[in-house]
Amino acid sequence: MFLTITTTGTPERPATDLGYLLHKHPDKAQAFSTSYGTAHVLYPEADAERCTAALLLEVDAVALVRRGKGKGRGGAPDAVLAQYVNDRPYAASSLLAVALSNVFSSAMKGVCNARPELPGQARPLRVEVPALPARGGPDLVRKLFEPLGWAVTAEPVALDTAFPEWGDSRYVSLVLESDTLTLAEALRHLYVLLPVLDDAKHYWVAPDEVDKLLRVGEGWLPGHPEQRLITSRYLSRRWSLTRQATERLELVRLAETDDSEVEEIDNAVEAETEAEEKPTPLAVQRREAIVTALRQSGAARVLDLGCGQGQLVQTLLKDPAFTEIVGVDVSMRALTIASRRLKLDRMGERQASRVRLLQGSLAYTDARLKGYDAAVLSEVVEHLDLPRLPALEYAVFGSARPRTVLVTTPNVEYNVRWESLPAGHVRHGDHRFEWTRAEFRAWAEKVAERHGYGVVFEPVGPDDPEVGPPTQMAVFTMTTPKEAKAA
Repeated sequence: MFLTITTTGTPERPATDLGYLLHKHPDKAQAFSTSYGTAHVLYPEADAERCTAALLLEVDAVALVRRGKGKGRGGAPDAVLAQYVNDRPYAASSLLAVALSNVFSSAMKGVCNARPELPGQARPLRVEVPALPARGGPDLVRKLFEPLGWAVTAEPVALDTAFPEWGDSRYVSLVLESDTLTLAEALRHLYVLLPVLDDAKHYWVAPDEVDKLLRVGEGWLPGHPEQRLITSRYLSRRWSLTRQATERLELVRLAETDDSEVEEIDNAVEAETEAEEKPTPLAVQRREAIVTALRQSGAARVLDLGCGQGQLVQTLLKDPAFTEIVGVDVSMRALTIASRRLKLDRMGERQASRVRLLQGSLAYTDARLKGYDAAVLSEVVEHLDLPRLPALEYAVFGSARPRTVLVTTPNVEYNVRWESLPAGHVRHGDHRFEWTRAEFRAWAEKVAERHGYGVVFEPVGPDDPEVGPPTQMAVFTMTTPKEAKAA
């Protein structure tokens, strides 16, 4: 990936002062090691009238895979094979932002011991980034940079110039120009906004990123019209960190308005002695809703179909009302983790007699699953391809036939409420589909009709008046033989 910074000058203020500001001599080509490759600094041109410094980052693709662990860190976040095929070596991203910070750290801080008068001087600047991922397109690029004093040229890059009908890619060729900014301000803008436009980071965003954002954003971020978007994306949409940063930025803004110090404004409330209450995770709310429904059904012998790593089984074991709990999963690795979670090898004999873990596929009938009071399919159906759902339906409702069946699945309508979920994406990379409330209701009612069950629907999590709850649950109850025949 590549970035250039160009300035112009006069004999009195030569452009080669850029070398002093960057602490990199124009006559030398230098290389610096980074966590994911090598950063090269060179000057394609350097004289009194015009000087250009180039930063070229050679990304070590092997290090990117080994350290990213295939989980999207450093890889294209929307690619199935992100750890192998991605744009990270070529497109400006958080990798380039970190390289900027490391290689030009003194310049970003506005420090120049040799010429201390230079950092505070505004100068003509032209920044070019040939390939910049812009989730939001050229319009968002302009919204982010123009309020900071930049003249912005953001030209969309075609997917393939040989096939113009394919349209534009999500990349732009960016040129920024200004004669009112210092070099330190320009570098700080780039450091924050490059990963914001990419909407991804190659490293885990820890709480100290809030301090880093406030430090680098000092003087320009509190009053930026897109402050909320910048903060959210920079902190990888982690709501707790975003809220913390937003509150502190508002204090800074108020202090600047009142011409006072932040500490003077932020002293109205004594420091809290108790930890702030955290919202209950959705997974916990889901398990609580399932346990409540099972208790109401009077079930004692329960199947957890698609039990995964055993979280629900562990919860059910804590309630003596459930005398037999069977976890079933197709993955032996998941069952091994579940066994360790439950500490089956150290469990007392009486407790161990209540639980079993079985390997099995829900796409096939299994005689071992017959005769139970209830079965739970929690966040399972969306992991199957739609053509395989009839097989699961028959295996559970037609063959095993427990008295009660609980099915939970994501409500796709609620996805717009997740700040960390890009538009159009499902909640998990393995989800084959996600249903609306109407789609889930239609499927469940047909299943109930075909197999002699009644069905009711319950929300799980906060029930939004516009888009419904984050999780939807169907409670199937077997009707009497007479009622089933009539149906």
